[in-house]
Amino acid sequence: MRVKLTIAYDGTGYQGWQVQKNGVTVQGEVEKALYCICSKHLRVHGSGRTDAGVHALGQVAHFDPPPGYRKVPWDRALNALLPPSIRILDWTEADEEFHARFSARGKQYSYTLWTSRECLHPQRRNFVWNTGPLDLEAMQDATYCLLGSHDFSSFMNKGTEIRDTVRTIQHICIVPGFTPRETVILIRAGGFLKQMARNMVSALVQVGQKKISSRDLETVLKSRNRSLAPATAPARGLCLDYVEY
Repeated sequence: MRVKLTIAYDGTGYQGWQVQKNGVTVQGEVEKALYCICSKHLRVHGSGRTDAGVHALGQVAHFDPPPGYRKVPWDRALNALLPPSIRILDWTEADEEFHARFSARGKQYSYTLWTSRECLHPQRRNFVWNTGPLDLEAMQDATYCLLGSHDFSSFMNKGTEIRDTVRTIQHICIVPGFTPRETVILIRAGGFLKQMARNMVSALVQVGQKKISSRDLETVLKSRNRSLAPATAPARGLCLDYVEY
């Protein structure tokens, strides 16, 4: 038996999804809760890493419970042990061939910007990047050079060894946010490089601030040179919306 979980979490205060040597992680908290239930360490495999401070509405993970635990209501059992910032939204039995990471066909991330001159609302400060007013039309126009399959080396941070840096962006859209003072950038792709979504958002924000043009953005993309691209956007504005299988 293999269990597939859909997990939402507020990434504030966590060192991301994946277990590390130091710091509290979301994966670590789920594994601790499973240990309390099964009295055995079980590895929880996620669809991919999220950085420290990044949130999720639909992270997907799987694990293999020991024999005799087939009838456990995993959502209720785990939520009773997990901190309130992590919730199991749903669980299902999955085929033995299913893998949360390797079976994934694509993901959507959203990034929320605070685009008002007014003071940042304290209840939103951990979920937005306070950029101030932006030219949203210019930003949307600039997204077209990013669509499709490209080598996204210019938007990949160091830290993960990888051979293929070509990824396919299926959709980028700029939409209204949770409040009238917010704007959200939605990015859907077959896969992402390390901090690629945050780096793309940072470049689009610079377009919106009139610091670079859409032509400049295209030049950065084609250069495959990370040093030519803007600095990485803050983690707190990013959210993993869902994973496609």
